[in-house]
Parts: sequence; C-alpha cells; structure tokens
Amino acid sequence: MEPRQLEKETSFVILGASGDLAKKKTFPALFRLFVHGDLPKDTLMMGYARSNMTQEEFHERISGHFKGTDEQKQAFLQRCRYMAGQYDDDEAFAKLNDALTKWEDERGGGQRNRVFYFALPPNVFVPVSHHLRKTCYADDGINRVVVEKPFGKDLETCSHMLKEMQSMWTEAETFRIDHYLGKEMVKNIIPLRFGNPVVEHTLNKYMVDNVQITFKEPFGTEGRGGYFDDFGIIRDIQQNHLCQVFSLIAMEEPESFTPEAIRDAKVNLLRSVKPISADDVLLGQYVAHNGKPGYKDDETVPKDSNTPTFAAVVLHVDNDRWRDVPFIMKAGKALDESKVEIRVQYRDLEHDIHNIERNELVIRIQPGEALYFIMNTKVPGHASETVPVELDLTYKHRFQDAYIPEAYEALILDCLRDEHSNFVRDDELEASWSIFTPILHAIDAGELPCEPYKYGSRGPEQLNDFIEKFGYKPKKNYEWPETNVKELCSKE
Repeated sequence: MEPRQLEKETSFVILGASGDLAKKKTFPALFRLFVHGDLPKDTLMMGYARSNMTQEEFHERISGHFKGTDEQKQAFLQRCRYMAGQYDDDEAFAKLNDALTKWEDERGGGQRNRVFYFALPPNVFVPVSHHLRKTCYADDGINRVVVEKPFGKDLETCSHMLKEMQSMWTEAETFRIDHYLGKEMVKNIIPLRFGNPVVEHTLNKYMVDNVQITFKEPFGTEGRGGYFDDFGIIRDIQQNHLCQVFSLIAMEEPESFTPEAIRDAKVNLLRSVKPISADDVLLGQYVAHNGKPGYKDDETVPKDSNTPTFAAVVLHVDNDRWRDVPFIMKAGKALDESKVEIRVQYRDLEHDIHNIERNELVIRIQPGEALYFIMNTKVPGHASETVPVELDLTYKHRFQDAYIPEAYEALILDCLRDEHSNFVRDDELEASWSIFTPILHAIDAGELPCEPYKYGSRGPEQLNDFIEKFGYKPKKNYEWPETNVKELCSKE
C-alpha cells in the first residue's frame, strides 16, 4: 500500500502534554520540524492533560527547551493550544473533539487528519485509546496513534496491551516509538551494511568472534528510583533500545528495503534467538561512592530491592550466519562515562605476527556520531612493531555543515510521512519479549542476585571476567586519540 503522507491541515494531539516527556522531547521536536518547514500546512498542536493551566502557562511550560529565535517561538506557539481533562471522562474527550472539529471547520473541514501522541504512562494507554476511538476518531480523514514505550513488562502484559489496542487501531494506524530507531547512527546501520560489501561480507561466524552493544550513563536514577524499580535496566534499555540495535546489525538482508520487508527481517532474526539463560547474565546494582548516593539510598526504593541498575546479557542466535557468535549487551546507570556503541570484534589471525591485535568495527551512536575500523599497522620509522590504529569517520569532522535531527524529530517526521520502518511492529514486540521474559521472571523472583558496583565505575568487578568468558579480548597497545611511538617502543 502506498504511504499516505500528511501534507495538509493536521491536528497533532499530545496526550500527557503537561509531563516531562512532552516538555523535553515532543514539543521541542515539533518546534524543530516547524522551523525547518517540515510540518503539514496549517498544523494545530493541541495539548491535553489533567493539569489545570492557562494558555499562557502552557506556552511557558513547553517552550523552555525550544532553540530558536523569539519570532520562531511566537509563530509556533500561536499554533499550540491546551485543554485540561481526565483520561477516563467521555465528556472531556467530547469537548476535545469539539475543539478539533471547530478548528478544522475554520480551515474548510474537507479532510480531518488527526495524529494522537501518547506521552502518557502505560496504565492509561488502553482507556485513552478507547475514548479517542469512540469520540475523536475522524471518519473523514487519516488517523494515527503514536505510542511510547514501555509496551508491557513481559510477554503476557505486552500481548494483552497489543490485543486491546488492536481492537481500536489498525496496525497501519499505529506507530510504536522506540526513539533509538530515530538516532542517526542507528538509521545508518542498514546503508552501512547493505551498501558496502566489504562490511556485510565480514559480518558472520567465520569472521566475527563476538559483538558488544553497550549503553552507559554516568548518572543514577536521580529521583526516579521508585519508577525505575518497577522495571530495571533490562526492561528500560535492553529489551527495547538495544534489542532494536541488535536486530539491525544481525538481521539477514531483507527481500527489499520497504518498511515491511525490513521489519520482516528483524522479526525473523529475533525468532532465531534463544531465550536468555542464567549463565548468560551478570547483574549489578550501584552503591554509594565519592559522595554519590547508592541506588537504595533513594527513599522511594525498597531497601531489599533486587532490581538491576546494570546488566550484561548474552544473546545467542541459532542460524547459519551467527551460530556460536555471542552478542553481549551491556547497559547500566551510574557508570564511568556516557556512551552508546556497537563493537564488532573479529577473530584472531591464524598466523603469528608480533603484537597483532584483533580488528574491530565500531559504530558510536552517542555522544558524537562516529564510525571507525581498528586495524594494525607498522609503527613509523625504524621500528618493526605493529600498533592498532583506526580508520576514522567522525561525523562532526567529515560532515561539518550537516544538520543531524534529534531522534524524536526524525521519528515524528517519519510518522507524518507514513514511514513505518523505524517503528516497532506487533510481532516484533512479541518476539523480543519471548527472548527476555524468562530471565526477567527469574530476576523478579529473586533467583539472580545483583552484584554491588561503585557509583562512577565500569560496573561490577566481575565484568571483565564475564565478557572475556565469551571471547572478548581487550586492546593492549591501543591509545586514543594519539599513539606515543617512543613510549610504545620502550615497552617492547
């Protein structure tokens, strides 16, 4: 089916408009799209939430993260309106529909295009969907619903949510956001792989020893401990964000590069992954260090909490391309740096040349988008030693005048263009939850303990032994960003 791009009058309704997600992500993304001329003609932004606010208070709240001129801000805010209402009140949603209809009638009322964005907690997804479908659905226009994670807590709750939502919205109308799919370097994985035979032909069990997908945050839960404790790092980061990255780097070439063919390839890959076993998991929970509080120092966190704030989990793919190649997912809070990257480590050479290190392909997702390949070269001069160096594509150096949109900006534009490839399909969700649910239930039951690690460290002390058990070899003579040749040679 041909995409149905929204080009004319469109009502963009943000449910949960008073919350942090709307303030920090959704409205700033819409503002950037407005500044760049990417919103449909005569778009109305309608905020809806339970908080009582005047229009002025609403405008002041959402504009705090806008980056632009005062003129641009005022022009955008003229298109932003606010309505207070409950999430379980038919009459409130009827008033919302009346307001949208009045605005649409003022512009001719020919086609009523409506996008409903759920910046909401998941416990109200279903009742809000019910009220919108009953009261605000436009029969004479295009309707779309954009849903934020989390999509359940395990396979059972996810399947229940999907079933309820599917009774109200078709899959074509549904856009499930995982904002990592909007990040520049994640969107670049498919062109990188399938546009470069020299890359794609090395991504297999004959060339690759292991793959690490790493997410590191240098701060803790910072007041969100009570919320975080219901989910933990695996549900918060690995089952969704990192699993999407894994799917793209490991999937087979799709039959075509249409959205559905790409999502078919991701689902096929996920269905070939074995459920995670206890032997393939290392869990951690940060403790106080250097004046920084520990996870359980948060008054909203139970003192007996076994919720992991760090996890290293290993995925095993049971197919001809990747069999026996471990994919090591690491994610944690209160670590030593901020970083998200994919690191493909190739196998050792069969011949023995002094100091030859493993080649690595590294895709740095953030901060500072980059792609580099670590290879071996002779040390310049009379020395015969070799040293690992990188062929480096750092975006800010190579593409100095490029505008790289924020993830939410890119994904909202994809929604307006009816581009589904960067959104999560229903069977993709169920396949992913099937991998993680057994180990999550074991953690919830207290069967897997969390190892303590210091705030600001790399994670639990057992981390190096754990990843090396699955084949990873750290670099010995690699220095970033420069190599001191004299010092290197003096070590030999």
